[in-house]
Amino acid sequence: MLSAIMRGAAAGAAGTTALQAATYLDMVLRGRPASSTPERTVEKLSEKTGTSIPGDEDKQESRKSGLGAMLGMVTGTTVGVGYGVLRELGWRPPRLAGGTVAGIAAMIGSSAPMTVLGITDPRTWGVSDWLSDVVPHLAYGFVAAATYEATEHRRRRWRLRWRFGR
Repeated sequence: MLSAIMRGAAAGAAGTTALQAATYLDMVLRGRPASSTPERTVEKLSEKTGTSIPGDEDKQESRKSGLGAMLGMVTGTTVGVGYGVLRELGWRPPRLAGGTVAGIAAMIGSSAPMTVLGITDPRTWGVSDWLSDVVPHLAYGFVAAATYEATEHRRRRWRLRWRFGR
């Protein structure tokens, strides 16, 4: 199980990189600004927990930006771990279905806390907003699923070589 967790974490990290690349490409192509929702999430969590973000205003903004990005990385890695655990427990969907499920899980994992905190409301999103969220999360899911599957095959081949002396 530990191997599945570690491979899931690596797949989640690879998926997170794909999500970020798709997001930045969208920003380049459409000339849109970066989303402020990660920073607002950090701000709201700070308020809710009674924890202050140290430093002057500039340092606080930098810390919010860094913490917001880290929240996304934690979400992506956690979803990857969940994907690995499910695979270890016998879930074997086709890559397209597995990638779609992983992408949707990552999307829910990032949007649900922001929705609960009142930072965003997906019910009010337009088509452009949905595409800006769905496409990068599907990139996450497909890359995470493919990465995990690639580590599974190598591991299986290595085991066969080890067992048969090749």
